[in-house]
Amino acid sequence: MKKDPTEIIIRPIISEKSTLLKEKNRVLCFKVNGDANKIEIKRAVEDLFRVRVENVRIENVLGKIKRWGRYSGKRPDWKKAYVKLKEGEKMVEFVEGV
Repeated sequence: MKKDPTEIIIRPIISEKSTLLKEKNRVLCFKVNGDANKIEIKRAVEDLFRVRVENVRIENVLGKIKRWGRYSGKRPDWKKAYVKLKEGEKMVEFVEGV
């Protein structure tokens, strides 16, 4: 069953590192669904933004351990995707702080 692209891509990650990657290397960074694979992420980006994708790299980010006094908890794990666009594709612009 084909997943909806908006279920696969949760949100773009906007940070100093992702902005530099976007400007210099034509790489976009997204927080994605934990069950998504590279092929699904590639199709979702191509469908949502109307661009051609060269490759996708995935990183599983482990949640941090946080303490409140003698109690400790853990933030949830999540998945990050670095998507490189093919040469000649226009760069996608994101709106910050809506």
